[in-house]
Amino acid sequence: MAYRRKEWLMVIMVLASVLMAGWFYPQLPDKVASHWGINGQVNGYMDKGLATFLLPGMMLLLAALFFIIPRIDPLKENIEKFRDAYEEMVIVILAFLLFIYLQTMLWNIGIQISMALTVPFGVGLLFIYLGFLLPKAKRNWFVGIRTPWTMSSDAVWDKTHKMGGKLFKAMGIIIMLSVFLGGGAFYVLIGLVLASVVYLFWYSYMQFQNEKQK
Repeated sequence: MAYRRKEWLMVIMVLASVLMAGWFYPQLPDKVASHWGINGQVNGYMDKGLATFLLPGMMLLLAALFFIIPRIDPLKENIEKFRDAYEEMVIVILAFLLFIYLQTMLWNIGIQISMALTVPFGVGLLFIYLGFLLPKAKRNWFVGIRTPWTMSSDAVWDKTHKMGGKLFKAMGIIIMLSVFLGGGAFYVLIGLVLASVVYLFWYSYMQFQNEKQK
């Protein structure tokens, strides 16, 4: 089975994380800082081995899952319609995880850049990019805003994902600006995500009702 160019890029990113793990491992302390509080202060540690290889392992599993989905989804013909956007989404998510992993490793060898600054900025960029990709998604069982109503109608799916794209881009901008709130950035992120989930759930239902009336 031939691999697509973007699928090769996914493989390269996972391999990059493994190579980073091998390079950083000898330089790390026995206990590695692995969790930061809302103010950017370390409040959790892991054993060296687990901390070094956990995220590369997660990236490997995630890449494998996203590689399999287009081949097993009952609506895989729809995934083919937005395959480029789908693979871009996977690459962006893997790039974000790779960024978090690199910063974590650098922190533990003495190059300490505040997580309270970089994480909201990175999450904001992730949301903005996903906001551009969401409207391109077509109805499928694994990726996107899946409610009983979006899964029942292509029209409802498309309208909900267009709205979701606008919300994701707006959330991304707000999250990036929230770095000026210090520890408040975490609460902004959680609040926006919860509000968006509730709104899009309601929005898809209302669009479904509108379609029924037509």
